[in-house]
Amino acid sequence: MTLNKENAPLIIDDNDRYSRFRLIGWWEQEKISNSRVLVVGAGALGNEVLKNLALLGVGNIYVIDYDTIEDSNLTRSVLFRQHHNGRLKAEVAAEAVRDINPDVNIVSIAGNVLTDLGLGFFKSLDCVMGCLDNREARLWVNRCCWKVCTPWVDGGIQVISGVVRTYMPPNDACYECSMSEMDYKLINLKYSCPLLKREDLLQGKTPTAPTVASIVGALQVQEMLKIIHDIPVKGGSGIMLSGETNNFYNTTFQRREDCLSHEVYPEPLSVIADNQMTVGELFKRAKETSEFSDDDQLTIHLDRDLLESVFCPPCDYRKDFYKPITAVTLHEGTCPHCSEVCQTEVVNLIDESDSDLLKHSLESLGIPSFDILKVASDSKMVFFYLAQKDPCKLGLDVKNSLEKKTE
Repeated sequence: MTLNKENAPLIIDDNDRYSRFRLIGWWEQEKISNSRVLVVGAGALGNEVLKNLALLGVGNIYVIDYDTIEDSNLTRSVLFRQHHNGRLKAEVAAEAVRDINPDVNIVSIAGNVLTDLGLGFFKSLDCVMGCLDNREARLWVNRCCWKVCTPWVDGGIQVISGVVRTYMPPNDACYECSMSEMDYKLINLKYSCPLLKREDLLQGKTPTAPTVASIVGALQVQEMLKIIHDIPVKGGSGIMLSGETNNFYNTTFQRREDCLSHEVYPEPLSVIADNQMTVGELFKRAKETSEFSDDDQLTIHLDRDLLESVFCPPCDYRKDFYKPITAVTLHEGTCPHCSEVCQTEVVNLIDESDSDLLKHSLESLGIPSFDILKVASDSKMVFFYLAQKDPCKLGLDVKNSLEKKTE
């Protein structure tokens, strides 16, 4: 008699790292091994999430963080040690993950999620894990995930309380749906009147205990497990934890139909290109497709506001930047002669008449690898993907390009 898979005897192989997981009826280790997960933030919460992803054997992990380790991190971050002080959090966390589970392919990215990850990268992921400490980064991750319909699980901790929010674009409520007027004001506090970033505001200084990071990080990864296994999860919902009273409760966020985050991109056209080409070359390549003609006047619609320059009229001072405004600090935008904050020239459109910009590479204008660009004529808009291959199979290329950018 031939036994089918359902009737086959269960054999426990103690030499199989994942043998106990396989005892779970719905568990598919192959799905986990083939999954692609991005962890945004490698602080206390990111440490717990990364530890759990490593133990589970998640096959492809990407972790992005631009910060370095200091003494205050050591009481709350399970992957860091005293001798790691001064090193990049993402790099050290990746080393620890490899030590926990050599099966895992993990790429550390020393960068900023606001500027250094393209939409095509988000599109290729199975899930994004938000381990952030500020609203601006959460809002950006939310909008990126919504544009390419990638699920994301957001975690937040404070003292001994926390929250886990699960978002399943495009049909449910998103992070921005639940933002209040005060949330927007707090984001704006980070910037000066001309939208230049303040360096002197406290960031990442929320008081937390390691216990709540363990709880919230575990719940985040458990939500991710359900997403990977196609087990239904409720999008636009949250789990709230009050550590003081040991109370958990669930909440559902109301979807706002006018929410600015609810933009969903269509499938992009594949372009044999990358962000090393110039703006002029991109326009030329776009016209070589069947979507546009040589007579069309094309415009690139940027997702990130581009700071062209700052200027101080009284001092006749001007400085060119040509990079995303979120990457420019208030100090950089201050006039060296009178110490006043300069006026800014910001654009979010680049057209073929911008002769000063045509010679710039896409990378120099802050357009990251694997991004998806909106190129429009008078009659249509087309979405182009700036990569030839799957970005999650080019982990080292992603890492190297971003490290080169941050040098």
